[in-house]
Amino acid sequence: MTGKRKPEVAVYYFPNYHVDPRNEATHGAGWNEWELVRRATPRFPGHEQPKVPLWGYLDESKPETAEKQIAAAADHGIDAFIYDWYWYEDGAFLNGALENGFLQASNNDRLKFSLMWANHDWINIFPYKRGMDHTLLHSGQVSLQAFEAACDYMIEKYFGHPSYWRVEGGLYFSVYELMSLIQSLGGIERTKAALEGFRAKVRNAGLGELHLNAVVWGIQNLPGERTLENPGERVQELGFDSVTSYVWIHHIALDAYPTVEYPAYAKKSEADWSKFRKQFGDYGIPYYPNVSMGWDSSPRTVQSDVHANIGYPFTPILVGNTPEAFRQSLAAAKAFMEASSDTVPPILTINSWNEWTEGSYIEPDTVNGMGYLEAIQSVFGKK
Repeated sequence: MTGKRKPEVAVYYFPNYHVDPRNEATHGAGWNEWELVRRATPRFPGHEQPKVPLWGYLDESKPETAEKQIAAAADHGIDAFIYDWYWYEDGAFLNGALENGFLQASNNDRLKFSLMWANHDWINIFPYKRGMDHTLLHSGQVSLQAFEAACDYMIEKYFGHPSYWRVEGGLYFSVYELMSLIQSLGGIERTKAALEGFRAKVRNAGLGELHLNAVVWGIQNLPGERTLENPGERVQELGFDSVTSYVWIHHIALDAYPTVEYPAYAKKSEADWSKFRKQFGDYGIPYYPNVSMGWDSSPRTVQSDVHANIGYPFTPILVGNTPEAFRQSLAAAKAFMEASSDTVPPILTINSWNEWTEGSYIEPDTVNGMGYLEAIQSVFGKK
């Protein structure tokens, strides 16, 4: 882009703020992750917890909640939500926010939506008690049959919707954990064949082309995550169309405790954009930069445990991530995209709309109000 195309801003959406039967089976009737947000406490002097949503603890599976979110996002320069989408061997999980909320909203023509298949193990960290083994609730590994069922479901439920986000004409579909996908489907060649079969299903449904995006990262975060070796070569072999990131901590370690200053950390993360652009560009694959609003996973820990730097969710915390500091990183991303080749679509991903229990959200809270949304608008303007 050299001023010819307006950047597109796509924000990840984590849909664990509504009631889902799987969660109820584990945590009891009516549970959702707002419970952890409400119960968060300061873990050291100056620690800013709990975070309190300005709009209250809304049920995201209600159309009126989605309408509020859509209006705020669209009014502040956001083009698309990328829903973290869950599909395990026995089917869907956490799809109520999208299917009962967004897709039923009267104003969903104002915002695009797409999917990132969050194909990681679902571990019971809601909350996690220090010293306990991580309990696997749902495996990210799926059979080819389950993968094909997921493809059919997406084609039937989502891809034909007029608000589904297309990149370069293709339906944007992202995969969170490529190594898990490769292991699930039996290696590179079988995974490539499965993805080609997915593309064929979409074409045969009369929906045109897929745009396959790979999330790439180098630091294991959630228990069970698997690092992809030789990512440039792998994404090329598998036929992916683009690469982006999910969150900065997948690339740059938090190297102090209990806190790390956001402005300095942001500069390190911004330097990665050029590294990744070259790494994947050498294989002919565009990289879309990512900006993360913050990090604080302490609400996912048992609050009575002593906090320490002992691994997720007991991790260091980013501080100083004010709306102004966030705005500066957004401005750096805009400049990076403006300096990029015309052949690279000007797309930015942001973590995230509502990762409240990981401290990376732009949804309004009682301290900063609409500040993070206003930062996006100030850099990228209204839609």
